[in-house]
Amino acid sequence: MVSMTGQVAEAPSGTAAGTDLLTVGVEEEFLLVDPHTGAAVPAVDLVLEQVPAELRGQVEREFQTSQIETGTPPGLELSSIRHSLGVLRRALADAAERAGVRLLAIGTGPVDGPVPPVVDKPRFDRMIERFRLLVPGPGNNGMHVHVGIPDPETGVQVLNHVRPWLPMLHAVTTNSPFARGEDTGYASWRSVEWERWPSVAPTPWLESHEHYQRLIRQLISSGVMLDEGMLYWYARLSAKYPTVELRIGDVCPSVDDAVLVAALVRALVATAMAEVEAGRPALRTDHHLLVGAHWRAAHDGLEGEGVDVTNGELRPAWDLLDRFVERMRPALEQHGDWAEVSDLLGGLRRHGTGAARQRAVFAHTGRLTDVVQDVARQTRG
Repeated sequence: MVSMTGQVAEAPSGTAAGTDLLTVGVEEEFLLVDPHTGAAVPAVDLVLEQVPAELRGQVEREFQTSQIETGTPPGLELSSIRHSLGVLRRALADAAERAGVRLLAIGTGPVDGPVPPVVDKPRFDRMIERFRLLVPGPGNNGMHVHVGIPDPETGVQVLNHVRPWLPMLHAVTTNSPFARGEDTGYASWRSVEWERWPSVAPTPWLESHEHYQRLIRQLISSGVMLDEGMLYWYARLSAKYPTVELRIGDVCPSVDDAVLVAALVRALVATAMAEVEAGRPALRTDHHLLVGAHWRAAHDGLEGEGVDVTNGELRPAWDLLDRFVERMRPALEQHGDWAEVSDLLGGLRRHGTGAARQRAVFAHTGRLTDVVQDVARQTRG
């Protein structure tokens, strides 16, 4: 998978030969923190030394030395994705502990402290030289999901069909309410920090694959991006593999949360492909309405209101999610995911998003170190 680094962390996804089912793969980014204070620490090299040799091809550095990322192999069954996520998280958590630090599946660091340096790479040096203080605080950790597509032209049409519904998935993944030692008022502060980069935005309406490629060339020429790896739209085509990549929000706190998002993303792409094949037009949502819907998702998560992109009105976020999931139900059933998704949604409704869980711990104890410990527990699973 391709992340902020522009590097590959997994094998390609694609459609399964001889079937209408889509493969899915997941990339997760994690924060490394001091086990006592909870502050981010520049420990990626120490942790990488402790990763088992058989998993090193699925683990690599990210942008800052306080981050580390994993990528699962692509799979058809949610059970295989769950297994891969669990194996990678446990191995990485163990490696972090052997290195004297702790692994957190969290959008950004909740505890104040020095900003860890950027990984020493020529490309990152060029990014810092051009964009200077846009680098966020202790580390910006997202979850990216790749789903197979048959060809780039279909992929561009899929991007048009999925773009209105990504704020809903953005709300599901909110997992960074604290920063610099206080509650930011947002469910996903990572999203606010991430949007400093000029190429971060909802995916625009695309006329064709040629239009997609022309926009990339123009963004590079303008100086907004160094290269195609810096195309940080919320959904994009993979530059190397036959997939669409949805880059929606924060890394999920638990394997259950990550599996739920992976299933919903695949169902959304499958639904879009069915609409493309049937000749049904995509909902051409105004760009600024999408910006507002993503802001609302980052602010409220699922615990408040969301923007109904069909009419621009506010509605309870859970009502919107229920409608969204029902719309995806045929694709979920086609892939055999409906029962598990229904169960996982029930858990999400009971326990709340990652942001809600963090706030509940802090409300109970008043200590961010307890929040860090709870996130570490969920990360390991």
